[in-house]
Amino acid sequence: MKTAILMTFLLAGGAAFAADAPKAPEPAKPVDAASVWAGRWYEIGRTPKSFNRDCVAGVTDFQMKDGGLYEADVCHDKTPDGKEETIGGAMKILNPGQNTKIDVAYHLAFIPVHVENWVLDHAEGWMILGTPDLAEVHIYSREPHPDQALVDRLTKQIRDLGYAGELQFPAQSKP
Repeated sequence: MKTAILMTFLLAGGAAFAADAPKAPEPAKPVDAASVWAGRWYEIGRTPKSFNRDCVAGVTDFQMKDGGLYEADVCHDKTPDGKEETIGGAMKILNPGQNTKIDVAYHLAFIPVHVENWVLDHAEGWMILGTPDLAEVHIYSREPHPDQALVDRLTKQIRDLGYAGELQFPAQSKP
């Protein structure tokens, strides 16, 4: 069921938005691809969607696979100890050198679905990732339980970037 919902969302992701919809600012500073697009990031905050409503303790793992970059998104159903669910796809850096724009090609029922995200801001241990139209945003940390002051600051920063939607802060794994 969740896969069907996810497919519907991802396929609708390419739908046109109103001309006055907010646009993400261009990423202000480059990222070090070798450090940012490698290893585990914990999903601290996100735009709620129907397919991730019961998804908690989310992580994104970036790795090399079949000679290229690969993104694996993992979460647990309802509780951090719940059933693990995973979706992933080949990842491409869209602006080599700056390394701030990525495209992930998920393959759902043999249908490729591309999702573009930009690193809207980052520093050691955290990043804000969002779609170019600001329809979705994510707060990621290298730690599953970052300091609340940092989470509050990043939440304010997301608002300052122009995101006006709801934010969800799902339960993370136990400390």
